[in-house]
Amino acid sequence: MPKYLHSMIRVTDVDKSIGFFELLGLNEVRRFDSEQGRFTLVYLAAPGDEDAQVELTYNWPPEDGSPAETYDGGRNFGHIAYQVENIYETCRRLMDAGVTINRPPRDGHMAFVRTPDNISIELLQDGRLEPAEPWVSMPNIGSW
Repeated sequence: MPKYLHSMIRVTDVDKSIGFFELLGLNEVRRFDSEQGRFTLVYLAAPGDEDAQVELTYNWPPEDGSPAETYDGGRNFGHIAYQVENIYETCRRLMDAGVTINRPPRDGHMAFVRTPDNISIELLQDGRLEPAEPWVSMPNIGSW
């Protein structure tokens, strides 16, 4: 049987991306730098769930001084989903750190946010919480 290993997303700033995923509760579990290939791979996972990893791929800027590659649409990823213990607390922690809640958890079950590289992250409540303010009244912002 196949075994899930990881999902890969391309990032333009490793530190910002790691900081975002740390807000979600993930930790770096390993890192690989390739001087020859000019890339860095960083693997993150939730504590106790190290088999479900997200791989951040950072392609180093060209040595000739030309601009670094940017990614959009299908070149980065669709979305990654994480189950959380309390979606309201998770969204509050993200908002307090300056993250926009693109689709607030109005239903007490689902929210969407975006990483610094505009990757969509779906947050799903473990179970369902009763709808509560300020989330019920919050509008969607941008796309998710």
